[in-house]
Amino acid sequence: MEMDRPDGRSPNQLRPLACSRSVLHRAHGSATWAQGETKVLAAVYGPKAGTKKNENPEKASIEIIWKPNTGHIGQADREHEMILKKTFESICIRTIYPNTTTSIVVQVVHDDGALLPCAINAACAALVDAGIPLRHLAVAICCSVTDNNCIILDPSKQEEEKAKAFAYLVFPNTTVSVVPEKSLQAGSDPMAHGIITSVTHGAMSVDDYLHCLERGRATTQRLSEFLRKNMEPKSTREASKAG
Repeated sequence: MEMDRPDGRSPNQLRPLACSRSVLHRAHGSATWAQGETKVLAAVYGPKAGTKKNENPEKASIEIIWKPNTGHIGQADREHEMILKKTFESICIRTIYPNTTTSIVVQVVHDDGALLPCAINAACAALVDAGIPLRHLAVAICCSVTDNNCIILDPSKQEEEKAKAFAYLVFPNTTVSVVPEKSLQAGSDPMAHGIITSVTHGAMSVDDYLHCLERGRATTQRLSEFLRKNMEPKSTREASKAG
């Protein structure tokens, strides 16, 4: 069953994507990521020596600092921090800089729906910009279920508020290895072909969830290509700018 969306998109259509890297000079890496009117700025600082006392000093620790665009940090922001932390702990190669902390500051610029996936995409771009070693890139998408059981991708705020359920899904971008092949041997990472993070809200049936997974996975190809295009090594980009 097809449905008309307020902005005229088809159910599977993403909003226009935009990404810029190295936007902050003082950070080790930074990026902005926008999906339609939703925009997030991510900055990476580190790795810095030492870990907080509840972290494992034998691994690199990841700290997330979420900054809402207005007001104080709330319960939902804390949940976002936790999801980001778990997601990036699973894709960063944390054995390379043991007993260090890498901080990712996520600044919400504007929230017009699918904010958390947008933040994950921004943070991933900023980690690449900072040269932090990653097992693979992550691409995140929001799929929502409308009250008449249509599944739509990348909902706007208006669509999100009307949705009866939604899923935030993070997939590995497996077509590119950001790290030397050695560390990617078979069996080293059970998630390479699966899903990194999955968070659902609302009343979602198993069927709906499986549909979301299928639709989300199909779309990550486009997100991956966009992310990769923006992740070309800085040196070649700088050379082309200079030339």
